[in-house]
Amino acid sequence: MDAESTLDEAYERLHRTGPEFEGWLSNHGPMAVEALVRRGHAGHVHRWLDRYMERLDELPRGLSPLAAEDWRAALGEPRRLGDWLAFFAREVEQRPWRTVLETWWPRLLPGIAAGATHGVIRTGHAVHALLEHEDAARRAELGQALGYWAARWQPVPLTAPAGTAGPAAALAEVPRVPDQSAGINHRLDQLSGLAGWPLALAALRPAADAGQARDLLAEVITAAALNYLPNAHGSPVMLVHSATAPMAVLRTLPALPRTLWVGSLHAAWAASAAVTAAYAPAEPAPPGDLPAAPGSADEVFELASRHGDEHVIKLADTCLEVYAHTGRPEALAAVVRSAALIEQLPV
Repeated sequence: MDAESTLDEAYERLHRTGPEFEGWLSNHGPMAVEALVRRGHAGHVHRWLDRYMERLDELPRGLSPLAAEDWRAALGEPRRLGDWLAFFAREVEQRPWRTVLETWWPRLLPGIAAGATHGVIRTGHAVHALLEHEDAARRAELGQALGYWAARWQPVPLTAPAGTAGPAAALAEVPRVPDQSAGINHRLDQLSGLAGWPLALAALRPAADAGQARDLLAEVITAAALNYLPNAHGSPVMLVHSATAPMAVLRTLPALPRTLWVGSLHAAWAASAAVTAAYAPAEPAPPGDLPAAPGSADEVFELASRHGDEHVIKLADTCLEVYAHTGRPEALAAVVRSAALIEQLPV
């Protein structure tokens, strides 16, 4: 079986399940299998799914059909999750997927924190798969991703970049929320009253055009991936999303009009900074406590695949992109640290 068929079969299995389980934990299956297939580990996908799907819930039922003109009232309403999934299933069946994405991206982007950023992350993986090969299973996956994003839509306070700092320097100055005792919603709710939050977002240098926005977004991802290495102990799982959320946006840009790229940078930067503010530790780990980078990128993804945790797999996928573009070994070492801190998926 070729890799494309493996991914489509995995999507078909996963589309019988809901985007959340055990309350509102995100179903990472579609994101992880797309990364595994693209990174040459298609042979591992179905065995990985056999274990992962034991945790998942059934596809949720809707309350009432959602009409196109009613979308504003239902945005960010988790009770309408089934309705949103059905709505976007129809959208991607009846309209070109790029048209659906172009219509809904600017509507959903302000709510980039949806599902702890998993709405945009799942969308980014789906778009990446569609750009490689278009078929019904992949269009359906995009519909599932957009429906999940719409139902869990959650904004973070935005301030457009207007400073002179590069992403690494700007990220280092992001203030921490004062109360890190509860979940992500409680932490993100504190951003609107957090002293220094607007200034921290504005400190990033602006992008003058679409090309600069794309390049600056790549730098944001690099900064977040490298920042994970010494700070992962703050929350080994949640801090992964400071890098994987902007990576999802970057991977979506080729399918979007260039007029949407600068706004996409702003939202992706805010999401990365928000996760950092919510979960960064009080102090980074001492350099002597950090792992060295393995000898090759392939070795790192093999480590992630063997480990099995979906967050380690997704971080590895992002960090390999960073390493390919920058040659920074810290990006590979970040994956090693995540594997050491995050519990391994049982075999």
